[in-house]
Amino acid sequence: MVENGDIRVVHRGGSKINFREPVISNDSRFLLCASGECVRVFSTSTEECIHDLRGHTDLVTGVLLRPSNHLQVYSCSTDGTVRLWDFTDGILIKTYLIGYPVYSLYASANHEGVIFIVTPMQNDKRSELFQLVAVHLPQCGDQLVEARELSAVLSNVSSNPAAISFGRQGEYLVSAKGAQLVIYFFEKKKSYRFSLKEDNKKGGKNILTCLACHPKEDCIATGHEDGKIRLWRNFNHNREYTYSTLHWHHSAVSSLRFTPEGTNLLSGGVESVLVQWRYNQENQRDFLPRLGAAITHIAVSPNGSLFCTSHSDNKITIMQSCVKVSAVIQGLVKGENVNTDLIVDPRSKALVLNGKPGHLQFYSLQRDKLLYNLDIVQQEYIHELGLEQFEVVKAAFDGSGTWLATVEERKPKAAELELNLKLWAFDEQTQSFVLNTTISAPHEAQITAMCFDQAASSQTTMLVSTSKDGHFKAWQLDAPAHTEDESPSWSCDFVGAYHSLVPECCCFSADGSLLSVSFQEVVTVWSPTSWELLATLSQPPGAIRDLCFGRLSCSKYLLGFTASKLLCCWNLLTCFLEWSTSMDISLLLADPLSENIAAFCFQAESADLFVFKPSEPRPLFSHKAVCSGKVTHAVFAPREVMLESCEESSQWLNRSQLYFITQYMNLLTFTTKAEEDRLMASSKQLVIDDSITMTPFNLLLGKHRHQQQENLELVSNPSAERIALPQSSVSIKELLQTPAHVLPSTSFLCSMFVQSLLISVTDTGEENKQPEEEMESENEEEVSDGEIESRALTPEQASLRALECAAPALTKAQVRELKRVKKLDHSWLAGLLDS
Repeated sequence: MVENGDIRVVHRGGSKINFREPVISNDSRFLLCASGECVRVFSTSTEECIHDLRGHTDLVTGVLLRPSNHLQVYSCSTDGTVRLWDFTDGILIKTYLIGYPVYSLYASANHEGVIFIVTPMQNDKRSELFQLVAVHLPQCGDQLVEARELSAVLSNVSSNPAAISFGRQGEYLVSAKGAQLVIYFFEKKKSYRFSLKEDNKKGGKNILTCLACHPKEDCIATGHEDGKIRLWRNFNHNREYTYSTLHWHHSAVSSLRFTPEGTNLLSGGVESVLVQWRYNQENQRDFLPRLGAAITHIAVSPNGSLFCTSHSDNKITIMQSCVKVSAVIQGLVKGENVNTDLIVDPRSKALVLNGKPGHLQFYSLQRDKLLYNLDIVQQEYIHELGLEQFEVVKAAFDGSGTWLATVEERKPKAAELELNLKLWAFDEQTQSFVLNTTISAPHEAQITAMCFDQAASSQTTMLVSTSKDGHFKAWQLDAPAHTEDESPSWSCDFVGAYHSLVPECCCFSADGSLLSVSFQEVVTVWSPTSWELLATLSQPPGAIRDLCFGRLSCSKYLLGFTASKLLCCWNLLTCFLEWSTSMDISLLLADPLSENIAAFCFQAESADLFVFKPSEPRPLFSHKAVCSGKVTHAVFAPREVMLESCEESSQWLNRSQLYFITQYMNLLTFTTKAEEDRLMASSKQLVIDDSITMTPFNLLLGKHRHQQQENLELVSNPSAERIALPQSSVSIKELLQTPAHVLPSTSFLCSMFVQSLLISVTDTGEENKQPEEEMESENEEEVSDGEIESRALTPEQASLRALECAAPALTKAQVRELKRVKKLDHSWLAGLLDS
């Protein structure tokens, strides 16, 4: 068995961008947010991702602008490090080793060289007790520094970053936990505690959820579970404090933020409305409604020109001072569960799963960006608790991505199940899916499984669905019978059953010649062409939960796992059980581009992964405890560029990448050390001279100038060997990879771009070289017959030869003149030098 080795489980595509409060740069041009194991830098005007700041090896838990340098940012992670970045260039400046998991990060201009972090009190990620610690950052030139000077400030604090804030530019610090408010004064080194009753007489809940401090006055705003906002004043003494109450939100206040001048207070919650309160004029309020989802965080740019809100649907909305929305950055929408499983669109290679209510989302894993949402239900969603509405529960693509099948259902209380099967055709003009056929009540009970015939050689497109009504149905695409304007439609071709048993799952073989349907404890094999029952496969007791055909050289095998924790493999040539093993499998899936099968097992409250081939009893790869809880949704996504790993433990990742969703709705994947090194190298490829002012224009032309300098060095060094220039020009690569909004004008780039497309004559004209020499040989004989004899090159000729190799291409006339000069006698020049 091959252990995990250099393969790690990482947050890669589709990570949460609403996990922590985002940060806006001083000039309001960039927005930074924690996203999995990296920090993403977006443009506030174009919504495009400018940089991915990669370096952390675990979840990033905080992002903070450095108070002393507005072009640098701190990031913290549960990997026990705090990193300092130049976010405009995407360069890691310094790494501070803390040694403890870090859950949030704070800094103040009054405390230069000191940052404040929240860490577990017992140095354990599972600990529920946290403390606020001051870290004195060492001032040295090393890139990797160990921070040894740590001092505790407050104990028993909340791990929620919104529950801690600095007041009056760092004179005091405020912490909230439960119904208690703690204020710590740095100069006095003294703290005051204020407690509220958790439930008041009117039924309100006083539990504190968030807080914010006024930037210039001694005022603290706290949000509570009952939707109220309290403004605390006169808290310099324990018994003389006062507070006033604001109330608009009907549920818990999730975020509070003062504007930089303190003139307004912003609040948000589940109502999807940003509320702006006028400071000292609380009766005057402004609203920005219909933001689409519950607000989780609020951030304000340092100059106050931009507001931004994070939302529960993994979205960041950027707005201009609570007036209008200017940009929306949408991540992978993550609901309460994924009913459709994870699927890959064969056309766009996008990940497809449940998105907004009643929608399917198409998410690009390569670009880490939402492409679009497809409205399946096509009904207005009503936000009301307890109201049963249509939900998308199944989805499947055919092999070419031309057809999409969806199942939507609604089960009202004390009413029959409503069920619709919809077939969608891909429209080349709109580059989206258009509804083709709607089948109401395709089965009499809930649909348990659905799959397309994925074989490319199939003459007809076929869909099979299984239901709890005891039948499976085959749906076939029919050609239009009347006019050419009619589009093809779908109809039921066959209805199958087996001894009144309930079918649980179905699966087509890779070539489409076999269909396997499980009926509780019996596996049946059918011929899709004649609908003949070919075989029934016996297995030990236990209902079959899932079926999977082998691929390529292992296509003769059929695998399935049972409710009695047993994995079985049948040989379809002999119709006998090939092997079986006891495993508590929660998910079984095949890689469509190789023979590999992935099995997620549940053991000791965590999920284990095993990768194997059906023909071999030994697993190719295993990884213990990839995440906590069961894994029930995963998919193999094809790679754009195939890896060239030769190690046995990582060869299964060469063609496809395995993505899976945890019970906490986190999208994770497996990556190799080679991939990580390549990503790190790409992020460090810009080497910047400190003496040069860094601009986007300099980033574009820096490498081009460096290459020109190397060419000049070749000319000046006669002994240097000729180096072949790469065909892919640096200027072309920079032009295509640099975001459009940071490029210089097109007129300036035109000459450089055209020049980069030119190919040297000395590289391409090797075939014409010999004929030209033959044509000039007659003229050479007239000059001197003695020149034909071979002799050693003089230093002057060697220098000319080097110049000829490194210089730009010459015309034919210049070549002839150069050869004539080479044949002249230069001995008289040496005599003059000796004299």
